[in-house]
Amino acid sequence: MDIGVHTPPLYGESLDDALAYLHGIGVDAVEPGVGGHPGDDHLPREEYLDDEAAQRELADRLDEYEMRISALATHNNPLHPDEETAAAADTELREAIELADQLDVGTVTCFSGLPAGGPNDEVPNWITAPWPPEHADAHEYQWEEVAIPYWSEVAEYAADRGVDLAIEMHPNMLVYEPTGLLRLRAATNDRVGANFDPSHLYWQGIDVTDAIRVLGEHDAVHHVHAKDTKIYEANSRYKGVLDTAPYDEEADRSWLFRSVGYGHGEDHWKDVVSTLRMIGYDGALSIEHEDSLTSSNEGLEKAVALLQRAVFRDQPGEAHWT
Repeated sequence: MDIGVHTPPLYGESLDDALAYLHGIGVDAVEPGVGGHPGDDHLPREEYLDDEAAQRELADRLDEYEMRISALATHNNPLHPDEETAAAADTELREAIELADQLDVGTVTCFSGLPAGGPNDEVPNWITAPWPPEHADAHEYQWEEVAIPYWSEVAEYAADRGVDLAIEMHPNMLVYEPTGLLRLRAATNDRVGANFDPSHLYWQGIDVTDAIRVLGEHDAVHHVHAKDTKIYEANSRYKGVLDTAPYDEEADRSWLFRSVGYGHGEDHWKDVVSTLRMIGYDGALSIEHEDSLTSSNEGLEKAVALLQRAVFRDQPGEAHWT
């Protein structure tokens, strides 16, 4: 397995400086943004798409720092009820797929998006309960009338280019946990899978290694984010975990995104790595730093140090004891 980094925390540096820094701390792979919420500071897709000279220069730059691209990231909402917003997100996603094909990257990380609750609504609607019954009806509309038709077409678009769509299961998106991911995969094709980010699952009460096993049964883990979450029970005991307090009001939140090892200990992360190996995943663990209690550099360096002790570099040997 490779140790990777999703690069937005380093957008204050040039791509060359970011690659040099990451190489120096033992990182093997990068996941640059090419649009949507991650932005595209390190890899503006319009500058590289269909430009073979720019792509060769990028390949040389990556080789210089012994780095590879694990995925291109474009997290946005192509199911948004505002047609202009949805069209921009769709363009970003399709161009990311094209660029991934041209760069021989093979994976685009993204969100499922979130539709409105009905054809005349103007705001995306995250539905988490089937009652009152109009909510169940709205949820079915989101899936059958919006998400499945859209993703069926995009999944074919990705399949034609040999690119996997690694969807991050994220609250406030239609797909936010493994059964939703598998429903979308079953309705489309096997290019649709997970960008497995445990940070969004911890606070939902999902057992992360069980979730890996369930998705692994369907060969549905296409990419992995290494990102932790800490639940602060002094707050969650009285207000639960559906917390709308701003992320930068740390003392008032029920949970926070944390650097790897600061929500769950090293033993847990070794279990995560071992379970990923059991299902046959041997790609990158792409560190996504969103810990407001530490700087980007310190958070990344502590995460890299822990994962270096956890990952397996070699392939398993023969089980000579059997």
